[in-house]
Amino acid sequence: MKASTLRRILNAWPPFLFSGVRVLRMDDDYRFARVKLKLAWYNRNYVRTHFGGSLFSMTDPFWMIMTLKSLGDDYIVWDQAGEIRFVSPGREDVFAEFRIEEGVLDALRAATANGEKCLHWFDTDVRTASGELVASVRKQLYVRRKKGR
Repeated sequence: MKASTLRRILNAWPPFLFSGVRVLRMDDDYRFARVKLKLAWYNRNYVRTHFGGSLFSMTDPFWMIMTLKSLGDDYIVWDQAGEIRFVSPGREDVFAEFRIEEGVLDALRAATANGEKCLHWFDTDVRTASGELVASVRKQLYVRRKKGR
């Protein structure tokens, strides 16, 4: 599937659509994505800042999808764990960027070359347009070569 098609699908996907998440950019090679979370009445918490679940969900599928697409069909890639650290209250639209480097992909290929699994952590900052850090998100992926490949 082309990245532009996936971007349109994700933007229409109800968990993103109804929580104000918008995929602004996804490169054709699946190595970069930029996501926005709009602050609206329907995704604010009790103190009128971004709901923590929305901050986490805006980052949820990207590392897994980007790694899977970058490594190819010979690999199994799953989300293994995730964590979020809230740094400052989100009182405006926020953004997250995901960039997967060739060196990381090379390390994953090397670690799984003999059929072993590899657990790898990816970090993402959620920031305002002016660069203020709102949250730090970590996602751990399980990566393994498919058997017989």
